[in-house]
Amino acid sequence: MPTPSGDELKAARIKAGLSQVEAATLMGYPVQSGSRGGQQSRTWQALESVHDPRDMAGSAFALFQLLTNSHPELALRRKDAAAEAANAPGHSQIDREGV
Repeated sequence: MPTPSGDELKAARIKAGLSQVEAATLMGYPVQSGSRGGQQSRTWQALESVHDPRDMAGSAFALFQLLTNSHPELALRRKDAAAEAANAPGHSQIDREGV
Protein backbone atom coordinates (compact mmCIF):
# COMPACT_ATOMS: atom_id res chain seq x y z
CA MET A 1 0.00 0.00 0.00
CA PRO A 2 1.50 3.31 -1.02
CA THR A 3 2.31 5.95 1.57
CA PRO A 4 0.25 9.11 1.00
CA SER A 5 1.93 12.47 0.64
CA GLY A 6 0.98 15.20 3.09
CA ASP A 7 -1.09 16.84 0.37
CA GLU A 8 -2.95 13.59 -0.38
CA LEU A 9 -3.70 13.07 3.32
CA LYS A 10 -4.94 16.65 3.69
CA ALA A 11 -7.15 16.32 0.60
CA ALA A 12 -8.65 13.06 1.94
CA ARG A 13 -9.33 14.67 5.33
CA ILE A 14 -10.98 17.71 3.77
CA LYS A 15 -13.04 15.52 1.41
CA ALA A 16 -14.26 13.60 4.48
CA GLY A 17 -15.27 16.92 6.07
CA LEU A 18 -13.03 16.46 9.12
CA SER A 19 -10.84 18.87 11.02
CA GLN A 20 -7.32 17.77 11.90
CA VAL A 21 -8.48 17.08 15.48
CA GLU A 22 -11.44 15.01 14.29
CA ALA A 23 -9.24 13.01 11.92
CA ALA A 24 -6.62 12.46 14.63
CA THR A 25 -9.27 11.30 17.09
CA LEU A 26 -10.74 8.92 14.52
CA MET A 27 -7.32 7.35 13.94
CA GLY A 28 -6.26 7.30 17.60
CA TYR A 29 -3.55 9.95 17.33
CA PRO A 30 -2.94 12.21 20.36
CA VAL A 31 -4.86 15.46 20.72
CA GLN A 32 -3.80 18.21 23.13
CA SER A 33 -4.76 21.71 24.15
CA GLY A 34 -3.50 24.34 21.74
CA SER A 35 -1.56 27.44 22.73
CA ARG A 36 -4.54 29.66 21.80
CA GLY A 37 -7.16 27.45 23.40
CA GLY A 38 -9.05 24.74 21.64
CA GLN A 39 -7.58 21.40 20.61
CA GLN A 40 -4.85 20.42 18.18
CA SER A 41 -3.04 17.33 17.00
CA ARG A 42 0.62 17.95 16.40
CA THR A 43 0.95 14.43 15.06
CA TRP A 44 -1.70 15.00 12.38
CA GLN A 45 -0.18 18.38 11.55
CA ALA A 46 3.18 16.68 11.02
CA LEU A 47 1.64 14.01 8.78
CA GLU A 48 0.14 16.69 6.52
CA SER A 49 3.30 18.81 6.49
CA VAL A 50 5.58 18.71 3.47
CA HIS A 51 8.47 19.80 5.70
CA ASP A 52 8.18 16.98 8.26
CA PRO A 53 9.75 13.60 7.47
CA ARG A 54 6.95 11.65 9.19
CA ASP A 55 4.46 9.94 6.90
CA MET A 56 1.31 7.96 7.54
CA ALA A 57 1.78 4.28 6.69
CA GLY A 58 -0.12 3.14 3.62
CA SER A 59 -2.14 0.64 5.65
CA ALA A 60 -3.19 3.37 8.11
CA PHE A 61 -4.21 5.58 5.18
CA ALA A 62 -6.31 2.74 3.75
CA LEU A 63 -8.01 2.39 7.15
CA PHE A 64 -8.68 6.15 7.22
CA GLN A 65 -10.23 5.91 3.75
CA LEU A 66 -12.38 2.96 4.83
CA LEU A 67 -13.55 4.72 7.99
CA THR A 68 -14.44 7.87 6.05
CA ASN A 69 -16.04 5.93 3.17
CA SER A 70 -13.57 7.36 0.67
CA HIS A 71 -11.55 4.28 -0.30
CA PRO A 72 -11.43 4.03 -4.10
CA GLU A 73 -12.14 0.27 -4.21
CA LEU A 74 -13.36 -1.02 -0.84
CA ALA A 75 -16.10 -0.23 1.66
CA LEU A 76 -16.96 -1.29 5.19
CA ARG A 77 -20.34 -2.68 6.05
CA ARG A 78 -22.02 -3.69 9.27
CA LYS A 79 -21.69 -7.29 10.36
CA ASP A 80 -25.45 -7.86 10.23
CA ALA A 81 -25.50 -6.73 6.58
CA ALA A 82 -22.50 -8.93 5.82
CA ALA A 83 -24.22 -11.93 7.42
CA GLU A 84 -27.34 -11.36 5.33
CA ALA A 85 -25.27 -11.12 2.15
CA ALA A 86 -23.32 -14.26 3.04
CA ASN A 87 -26.54 -16.24 3.51
CA ALA A 88 -27.96 -15.12 0.19
CA PRO A 89 -28.38 -17.77 -2.52
CA GLY A 90 -25.26 -18.30 -4.59
CA HIS A 91 -22.72 -17.87 -1.78
CA SER A 92 -20.61 -20.84 -0.77
CA GLN A 93 -19.69 -21.91 2.75
CA ILE A 94 -16.23 -20.44 2.17
CA ASP A 95 -17.82 -17.02 1.59
CA ARG A 96 -19.84 -17.33 4.81
CA GLU A 97 -16.78 -18.17 6.87
CA GLY A 98 -14.79 -15.29 5.42
CA VAL A 99 -12.02 -17.58 4.15
